[in-house]
Amino acid sequence: MAKIVVVGLGPGGLSQMTGEAMEALRDSGVIAGYDLYIDLIRGAFPEKRFLSTPMRKEVDRCRLAVEEALKGNTVAMVCSGDAGVYGMAGLIYEVAEQMGEIEIEVVPGVTAALSGAAVLGAPLIHDFAVISLSDLLTPWELIEKRIRLAAEGDFVLCFYNPSSKKRFDYLRKACGLILAHRAPETPAGIVRNIGREGQESRVMTLAELRDTPVDMFTTVFVGNSRTKVIGGKMVTPRGYKGVTID
Repeated sequence: MAKIVVVGLGPGGLSQMTGEAMEALRDSGVIAGYDLYIDLIRGAFPEKRFLSTPMRKEVDRCRLAVEEALKGNTVAMVCSGDAGVYGMAGLIYEVAEQMGEIEIEVVPGVTAALSGAAVLGAPLIHDFAVISLSDLLTPWELIEKRIRLAAEGDFVLCFYNPSSKKRFDYLRKACGLILAHRAPETPAGIVRNIGREGQESRVMTLAELRDTPVDMFTTVFVGNSRTKVIGGKMVTPRGYKGVTID
């Protein structure tokens, strides 16, 4: 049967890819993906045939992958981070349903919330919510509602796609919503180019975050009411110190 393996590459470096992901790429005859992600792995798999499309051509990319699989090739569709977290796994299922009978396997990877959190310390030790600030596929009114409710619920927040040329003030808007429920001195942090050349990070307060420029390659973290800074790192206590173990 025709087969597509949807593979999460992790943050970007080959060393941060899971063994299962590496094996899936080795076993695939064709590798498909967004131009930038293909460039990250092309050198490691020179014998493979690659299919790539630019940003905003996700449906076309999935159709190309399915067409190749239906010819009898095992195709790996690659995504950054995790294939099932803002990745291509869901769209592959939707496109394949329209085009023919095909086996689909999803290989997980390390999403930016996890790899970015590791850089900043331990901000996600307790309950957290991940929200994309891109309104390309989700109306801003719905994004705003999710931010407001997550802030009210005292979740640690992680933001993907926090800014672009057209959305330069979206993180500022998000911080304004959070500040209605959280103190200005709440610890926050950013990580840019996680796991890639030029990685940089910074821990700051929520008030400072509000006026900090970011871009699409930045992942943003906002602590909850208990998050603190220890040795320059964000740490969200889970409460073990208050637990008595018999």
